[in-house]
Amino acid sequence: MLKIGAGTGFAGDRIEPALALVENGNIDYLILEGLAERTIALSQRQKRMNPDLGFNEYLEERIRLLLPSLLSHNVRLITNMGAANPTAAARKIQEVAKEMELDCKVAAVIGDDVLSKLNPHAIVHETQKPVEEYTPLISANAYLGAEAILPALESGADIIVTGRVADPSLFLAPMIHHYQWDQTNYQLLGQGTLVGHLLECAGQVTGGYFADPLYKPVDHLDNLGFPIASVKEDGTAILTKLRGTGGVVNAMTVKEQLLYEVHDPTSYFTPDCVADFSTVIIEEVGPDTVKVQGATGRKRPDTLKVSLGYHAGYLGEGEISYAGSTATERGQLAADILEKRLGGMGDEVKIDLIGTTSLHHGEHEGFRPYEVRLRVASLCPSRKEAVRIGHEVEALYTNGPAGGGGVRKRVEEVIGVVSTFMDRSLITSHSELLEGSSWQQSN
Repeated sequence: MLKIGAGTGFAGDRIEPALALVENGNIDYLILEGLAERTIALSQRQKRMNPDLGFNEYLEERIRLLLPSLLSHNVRLITNMGAANPTAAARKIQEVAKEMELDCKVAAVIGDDVLSKLNPHAIVHETQKPVEEYTPLISANAYLGAEAILPALESGADIIVTGRVADPSLFLAPMIHHYQWDQTNYQLLGQGTLVGHLLECAGQVTGGYFADPLYKPVDHLDNLGFPIASVKEDGTAILTKLRGTGGVVNAMTVKEQLLYEVHDPTSYFTPDCVADFSTVIIEEVGPDTVKVQGATGRKRPDTLKVSLGYHAGYLGEGEISYAGSTATERGQLAADILEKRLGGMGDEVKIDLIGTTSLHHGEHEGFRPYEVRLRVASLCPSRKEAVRIGHEVEALYTNGPAGGGGVRKRVEEVIGVVSTFMDRSLITSHSELLEGSSWQQSN
């Protein structure tokens, strides 16, 4: 039976649970998922400044921690931490391996960067406007599927590093490779996609992001264990976690993750298939052990989603705190002052009293906080305008209500993210295997 462990669920996730999976989980594959939509645009910007960068900032640290155990336990690693520069990421991994006097094969999966192929007249999915209205573009990366990873798996690589690959596809690829599934058997691919979707956020299916002390208590979150899927040849899977770790795997955690980021459970589009989760059966078969089966699928789409990153302006931000019995009133007075002083900036200024109105509009009846924090933010077309936001908040020290403190101000470039679609026939991928000091290419 194939055993796959989910080692990270986002770019900044904890890595200690992944090491525990490798050393104690008897797994065949470890998957590190860490590439959000905005992350790759940031990485593309970094790559432009330095062609040797553009991959996940934690890559080297994680490889140093995991590599000895990966090799000694014969666990293969698949990760999208290559972000905008899988080739440079592969070189960095090989560099670390040589420094540690370890021998490993590293493959980079290339082909998701489609900026040069993008049709400026293509329609943006979210707005129905043409792509050419979103300038300057920073990145355009297609969501590759499992088939892009298969040549790297067939090459025997110990570590496979990719750029933009659909999250479930990272997990589906080893299932296809291990069981030699027919890539037109969409029922199998739908079930494999279900397993990948349940694993892709790592600790979310074992109680992280699920816990609510009063309604959904989860024990020992400080030692949260990450999930393992034992997958049969028919795609049926058993989800569990390591004994002695915190968290929980039960029908509720699995159902919450099943519905996470799914708009239509009958039509979950991926590069590999259109999965149908409406027929899924979830069954608790033991402590922290859940069986999942019953997903189906239909023919894969003819187009691939392309994530576009573009320069959207500058975020100006300022914060100041007020405490005491009249904290809310002084905070509101400060907000009124700023609304008038910044009125010329249009409707883009957002003013919140954190503690009263930042998440829910209007004060809760009978609730009177002893401290509040005023936050003012605006998306501005120029850095100069963005700087003004923080300056006006700082000026409240002596030009506003009594007792303000703890001012923080910040300006940062904002990268917007939208999406379009591209005919998959226009997108080609290949893998490059780095063994020793030489590269080999596999199509």
